[in-house]
Amino acid sequence: MSLRTAIRPAFGRSPHRLGRDVRFGSAGIAVQFVAWAAPMSVPWVIYDNASSPVDILLALTVPLIGPAVATPLLTRVQRQRFAALLDVGITGPPRARRQLWYHLLAGPAVAFGGVLAWGFALGGVVATTVFLWRQQAGRLKFLPDATSAAYLTVGGCALLALAYWLIAALVRLDTRAATAFLGPGPAAELERRVEDLTESRAGAVDAADAERRRIERDLHDGAQRRLVSMAVNLGLAKATMDDLPEAACKVIDEAHREAKEAIEELSNLVRGLHPAVLDELGLDAALSGIAARAPLPVRLRVDVPERAAPTVEAVAYFVVSEALANIAKHARATRAGVGVVRAGDRPRVVVDDDGAGGADPARGSGLAGLAQRVGSVDGTFDISSPLGGPTVITVELPCAL
Repeated sequence: MSLRTAIRPAFGRSPHRLGRDVRFGSAGIAVQFVAWAAPMSVPWVIYDNASSPVDILLALTVPLIGPAVATPLLTRVQRQRFAALLDVGITGPPRARRQLWYHLLAGPAVAFGGVLAWGFALGGVVATTVFLWRQQAGRLKFLPDATSAAYLTVGGCALLALAYWLIAALVRLDTRAATAFLGPGPAAELERRVEDLTESRAGAVDAADAERRRIERDLHDGAQRRLVSMAVNLGLAKATMDDLPEAACKVIDEAHREAKEAIEELSNLVRGLHPAVLDELGLDAALSGIAARAPLPVRLRVDVPERAAPTVEAVAYFVVSEALANIAKHARATRAGVGVVRAGDRPRVVVDDDGAGGADPARGSGLAGLAQRVGSVDGTFDISSPLGGPTVITVELPCAL
């Protein structure tokens, strides 16, 4: 928010908002009066009894010492004022120097502006009601004539408008100053926002993983079971109904074969969403299944003493699954290796092959998607694939989100 935005007029405010701003500004004046009344009275006592330049210097510095010593208390009071009257939450540990800027400069300046606004408002009320005072002409003296009273009324309206504008401007300026000086500061605020975004992203990743698990369960317990039941019935019909016409037997045989193919495709889809064995037996058993189904020999080593978070295990599983699928499709390799070990406090996944090399995430082949999936859990993705091979994919993942 720029300074021009902070002090722009706000003549469209509702009476409720005007009353809130008046209460907020008046509370600020009261806080500043209490904060400065005692420190400002002490110097006069010291000055009256001063006997040396040191005493005079002490008299000049005491007004600054009081608010400085009471800075933590004043910060709490000001934060409560903003929260209670403006519903503006200022949280986080503030820096001491920034607090002093507010309590010694910004706060008093805004309070002084509030006193001016009250003066303009009171002067405006007196000036705009001058004709009411003229009705008491018999009792009061030195009243202006009708022409002067008209000018005073116009001037009073101007003072009221000025007070109205000044109150809104001071509330904006005070809010901006307090947020900047009584809050944690730009760097700490940025750090807090990064933490919030990290937590929200982790929550989104967990929610997406939970949704994949739900879909996997629904397919496994619903559609897949019905397909299996249909395939069994078709198989029984094929085996027992040998007196059917040849055309009918051919239709049953074709339907039976297609049902089995659909079951196989659905099984692959379910495993691709989220394999049940990963939750039940862990990463070692799940990767053993991938290696056994691979169309080339796969050397597998899993040495992770403790299980990682379910979302992290799912990412590791899909990295290995997609990497082996890419090797089978593009690498022209004769063997592959998969290793999952603990590197410090982070699981490390390494997939290598003896293929032709030249793999590049920029050219597709699923590697860019793998890198994005690894990045979604704050992991690192690295690939080395010179022409002629070998290709080595190295992924490091956090233990938990």
